[in-house]
Amino acid sequence: MVLIALLAACGAPKQTFVSIASGGTGGTYYPLAGAMATIWNEGIKGMNASAQTTGASVANVNLLRDGKADVIFVQNDIAYYAAKGEELFKDKAFADLKGMAILYPETCQLIVLANSGIKTVADLKGKKVAVGAAGSGVEANARQIMAAAGVTYNDISVQYLSFNEAASNLKDGNIDAAFLTAGHPTAAVQDIAATKDINVVAIDDAIAAKLQSQYPFYTKTNIPAGTYKGVAADTQTVAVQAMLAVSAKLDAATVEKMLQTMFAESGSSRLTAAHAKAGAMIKLANAQAGMSLPLHPGAEKFYGKAK
Repeated sequence: MVLIALLAACGAPKQTFVSIASGGTGGTYYPLAGAMATIWNEGIKGMNASAQTTGASVANVNLLRDGKADVIFVQNDIAYYAAKGEELFKDKAFADLKGMAILYPETCQLIVLANSGIKTVADLKGKKVAVGAAGSGVEANARQIMAAAGVTYNDISVQYLSFNEAASNLKDGNIDAAFLTAGHPTAAVQDIAATKDINVVAIDDAIAAKLQSQYPFYTKTNIPAGTYKGVAADTQTVAVQAMLAVSAKLDAATVEKMLQTMFAESGSSRLTAAHAKAGAMIKLANAQAGMSLPLHPGAEKFYGKAK
């Protein structure tokens, strides 16, 4: 059980233990979580923050609910479902889930080997497809994207694999395609492209429109040419938003101080050093854009002062 120390009467924290639930080591959450732990440990007196690897969004919500994490990385769509008790959290609403900050777009990436013959989402029928870890946000994206293209789990051989497992199995030819949702460039995809010729399958306008009509959290985005070795053209796909969430039980002064140090110039530099692309997109100006949860009182106070 994660312990949160009470604030002293003077308002300064004594010893505050904060566990940050991130994702797999091959994704974007983990290096950023490590940088945030460093930022908070160095910038907040008495702070003892640490990052933990997890199954990402859905697993993180459950860790927070169970008191086994204090700050979580989560996709904004998954956070919305959890707060409302919908989709993956049907009849399991987490009313204490509160928003802390929007971070950056989470790019939905469908990766295949160049010689796979898979050119569209519809081409996945009859193939072995990695859809993310069981119960993860990636898995929800994969299922929804395929459904918009008329493909169901009954049409494919479903493989529940983490980022790193998917990369390894795609390189070895054990699977035909892998869904990944993370800020690009993603380390796991770079790992595949280092030894194999790959393609990123486009999510066309028709699929994007169907997704957006049912799930308003999706936005269209482009993966620029050259993002991955051998992928010489821009690729249209869709994205959700990565965000930080906390429990309503976390002390408001602690949340406010976390945001102050994270968005300070020194904090921004550390985040960019941890992941150049995603870190550079974490900006105060975008911190509430796409927020799918009510803000934590500490976040409300911080953003109110930051105006």
